[in-house]
Amino acid sequence: MLLCDVGPRDGLQNEDEVLEPRVRADLVNRLAAAGLPRVEAASFVRADRVPQMAEAEEVVGAIERLDKTEYSGLVLNEQGYERFASSGLDRVNVTLGATEAFNQRNGNASLADATERVERILALADKPATVTISVAFGCPFEGHVDPARVAELAARFEGHDVVLADTIGVAAPREVRSLVERTKADGFHGHNTRNTGYANALAALEAGAQVLDASVGGLGGCPYAPRASGNIATEDLVYLLEREGVETGVDLDALIRISEWLEAALGRKLEGQVYRAGPFPSE
Repeated sequence: MLLCDVGPRDGLQNEDEVLEPRVRADLVNRLAAAGLPRVEAASFVRADRVPQMAEAEEVVGAIERLDKTEYSGLVLNEQGYERFASSGLDRVNVTLGATEAFNQRNGNASLADATERVERILALADKPATVTISVAFGCPFEGHVDPARVAELAARFEGHDVVLADTIGVAAPREVRSLVERTKADGFHGHNTRNTGYANALAALEAGAQVLDASVGGLGGCPYAPRASGNIATEDLVYLLEREGVETGVDLDALIRISEWLEAALGRKLEGQVYRAGPFPSE
């Protein structure tokens, strides 16, 4: 089982506060030092669309690379992939929505066009690739998403890691378990919008997912999904998994300190619970 912290990308992209590249790089470095095996370090998108992700190359240049951590970057199109390829990051994350409306709002493309765009990027990629299928369980614009549609999409990307995203936090464990089993998805990206995110993560793990996305402090959301609040908090998920007997290799105390640091940097209380309550002895 592998934990991927998406805080430096998915977490910060929804914040009103725009952190300087050196601060975002510092966050990546702190997460890697805490033992995260994968960190999504940057997003190669247009600064006028997502100003929180501006100057991605400067962020990457300030990362203190650790051999034990894989560093990934998000791209939405071929231009973004060119920037990613020049950056030297280890893994590319490409994404598309499971519905027409979400692709139009998020990428100004039809579902068919978005699918073909992802396939073109994957054909270019000479690094490991993850395909994240957003709104796999529910769409803010279309509502319920047919699992058969998600399964068909996932099958298009066989041979690459596929992550199912509950982008607006509507799923419950039964749905997650069923769709992960049906698609044989490699990973799950959950939001805790309706307080089901942690139960869903356990369900995904039980169903065979090997990668769980989370965001330090519970940062995050989606700029194009109304009312989609934060991701699962990495430290809360680590606490849960460790109490369940699942070894993560991540230093929980270090994660708590990172969330405390982030709280000061952003000037607000974060959504995570464990960084405020503290850990509890296992015995």
